[in-house]
Amino acid sequence: MNLHRHNPAALSPPTGFSHAVTATGTRLVFLAGQTALDGTGAVVGESLPEQFATALANLLAALAAAGGAPHQLARVTVYTTDVEEYRNQSAELGRIWRRLAGRDYPAMAVIGVVRLWDRQALVELDGTAVLP
Repeated sequence: MNLHRHNPAALSPPTGFSHAVTATGTRLVFLAGQTALDGTGAVVGESLPEQFATALANLLAALAAAGGAPHQLARVTVYTTDVEEYRNQSAELGRIWRRLAGRDYPAMAVIGVVRLWDRQALVELDGTAVLP
Protein backbone atom coordinates (compact mmCIF):
# COMPACT_ATOMS: atom_id res chain seq x y z
CA MET A 1 0.00 0.00 0.00
CA ASN A 2 1.27 3.43 -0.92
CA LEU A 3 -0.15 6.88 -0.43
CA HIS A 4 1.48 9.74 -2.29
CA ARG A 5 0.66 13.32 -1.38
CA HIS A 6 0.73 15.89 -4.19
CA ASN A 7 1.04 19.60 -3.49
CA PRO A 8 1.79 21.44 -6.76
CA ALA A 9 3.77 24.65 -6.52
CA ALA A 10 1.14 26.39 -8.68
CA LEU A 11 -1.45 26.04 -5.86
CA SER A 12 -1.43 27.89 -2.57
CA PRO A 13 0.73 26.13 0.04
CA PRO A 14 -1.37 23.63 1.97
CA THR A 15 -1.66 24.04 5.72
CA GLY A 16 -2.90 20.94 7.50
CA PHE A 17 -4.04 19.12 4.35
CA SER A 18 -2.76 17.82 1.01
CA HIS A 19 -4.17 19.04 -2.32
CA ALA A 20 -4.30 15.51 -3.76
CA VAL A 21 -3.56 12.01 -2.55
CA THR A 22 -3.08 9.04 -4.86
CA ALA A 23 -3.41 5.57 -3.39
CA THR A 24 -2.52 2.07 -4.37
CA GLY A 25 -3.49 -0.75 -2.08
CA THR A 26 -5.73 -3.69 -1.61
CA ARG A 27 -8.33 -2.47 0.84
CA LEU A 28 -10.38 0.70 1.19
CA VAL A 29 -11.85 1.63 4.56
CA PHE A 30 -14.80 4.02 4.54
CA LEU A 31 -15.12 5.68 7.93
CA ALA A 32 -18.52 6.84 9.13
CA GLY A 33 -18.95 10.34 10.48
CA GLN A 34 -17.73 10.65 14.05
CA THR A 35 -18.71 13.34 16.51
CA ALA A 36 -17.69 13.90 20.14
CA LEU A 37 -19.75 11.00 21.48
CA ASP A 38 -18.45 9.06 24.44
CA GLY A 39 -19.05 5.35 24.97
CA THR A 40 -22.52 5.99 26.38
CA GLY A 41 -23.63 8.03 23.35
CA ALA A 42 -23.43 11.42 25.07
CA VAL A 43 -21.75 14.42 23.41
CA VAL A 44 -18.74 15.48 25.48
CA GLY A 45 -16.88 18.78 25.43
CA GLU A 46 -18.24 22.29 25.31
CA SER A 47 -15.70 23.89 22.97
CA LEU A 48 -14.88 23.18 19.35
CA PRO A 49 -11.30 22.02 20.16
CA GLU A 50 -12.57 19.63 22.88
CA GLN A 51 -15.16 18.16 20.53
CA PHE A 52 -12.70 18.02 17.62
CA ALA A 53 -10.23 16.02 19.72
CA THR A 54 -12.89 13.50 20.71
CA ALA A 55 -14.33 13.24 17.19
CA LEU A 56 -10.85 12.69 15.72
CA ALA A 57 -10.03 10.12 18.41
CA ASN A 58 -13.29 8.33 17.56
CA LEU A 59 -12.46 8.37 13.84
CA LEU A 60 -8.98 6.97 14.56
CA ALA A 61 -10.46 4.30 16.86
CA ALA A 62 -12.77 3.16 14.05
CA LEU A 63 -9.80 3.13 11.66
CA ALA A 64 -7.71 1.09 14.15
CA ALA A 65 -10.58 -1.39 14.53
CA ALA A 66 -10.39 -1.92 10.76
CA GLY A 67 -6.64 -2.52 11.03
CA GLY A 68 -5.52 0.94 9.93
CA ALA A 69 -3.36 3.77 11.20
CA PRO A 70 -3.59 7.57 10.83
CA HIS A 71 -0.96 7.75 8.06
CA GLN A 72 -3.25 5.58 5.91
CA LEU A 73 -6.00 8.21 5.78
CA ALA A 74 -6.41 9.35 2.18
CA ARG A 75 -9.43 11.64 2.64
CA VAL A 76 -11.14 13.37 5.58
CA THR A 77 -14.17 15.64 5.47
CA VAL A 78 -14.87 17.94 8.41
CA TYR A 79 -18.41 19.21 8.95
CA THR A 80 -18.77 22.12 11.36
CA THR A 81 -21.71 24.17 12.56
CA ASP A 82 -19.52 27.31 12.71
CA VAL A 83 -16.91 27.77 9.96
CA GLU A 84 -15.77 31.11 11.41
CA GLU A 85 -15.06 29.52 14.78
CA TYR A 86 -13.28 26.65 13.01
CA ARG A 87 -11.04 29.19 11.24
CA ASN A 88 -10.44 31.06 14.50
CA GLN A 89 -9.43 27.82 16.26
CA SER A 90 -7.43 26.42 13.31
CA ALA A 91 -4.04 26.63 15.08
CA GLU A 92 -5.34 24.68 18.09
CA LEU A 93 -7.16 22.19 15.85
CA GLY A 94 -3.92 21.68 13.93
CA ARG A 95 -2.06 20.93 17.17
CA ILE A 96 -4.73 18.39 18.10
CA TRP A 97 -4.49 16.77 14.65
CA ARG A 98 -0.69 16.48 14.85
CA ARG A 99 -0.83 15.07 18.40
CA LEU A 100 -3.40 12.39 17.48
CA ALA A 101 -2.79 11.72 13.78
CA GLY A 102 0.70 13.00 12.95
CA ARG A 103 1.85 15.05 9.97
CA ASP A 104 0.84 12.82 7.04
CA TYR A 105 -2.12 14.94 6.04
CA PRO A 106 -4.92 13.51 3.90
CA ALA A 107 -6.85 15.42 1.28
CA MET A 108 -9.37 17.40 3.33
CA ALA A 109 -12.40 19.64 3.10
CA VAL A 110 -14.23 21.68 5.73
CA ILE A 111 -17.95 22.11 5.13
CA GLY A 112 -20.28 24.39 7.08
CA VAL A 113 -23.59 22.82 8.06
CA VAL A 114 -26.69 24.13 9.81
CA ARG A 115 -26.57 21.36 12.42
CA LEU A 116 -25.43 17.82 13.01
CA TRP A 117 -27.39 14.75 14.08
CA ASP A 118 -26.84 15.48 17.77
CA ARG A 119 -27.82 19.07 18.47
CA GLN A 120 -24.89 19.62 20.87
CA ALA A 121 -22.32 18.42 18.30
CA LEU A 122 -20.16 21.20 16.83
CA VAL A 123 -18.04 19.07 14.48
CA GLU A 124 -18.12 15.73 12.65
CA LEU A 125 -15.33 13.97 10.73
CA ASP A 126 -15.58 11.17 8.19
CA GLY A 127 -12.91 9.67 5.99
CA THR A 128 -11.45 7.09 3.67
CA ALA A 129 -8.27 5.11 4.29
CA VAL A 130 -6.24 2.78 2.06
CA LEU A 131 -4.76 -0.30 3.76
CA PRO A 132 -2.45 -3.00 2.42
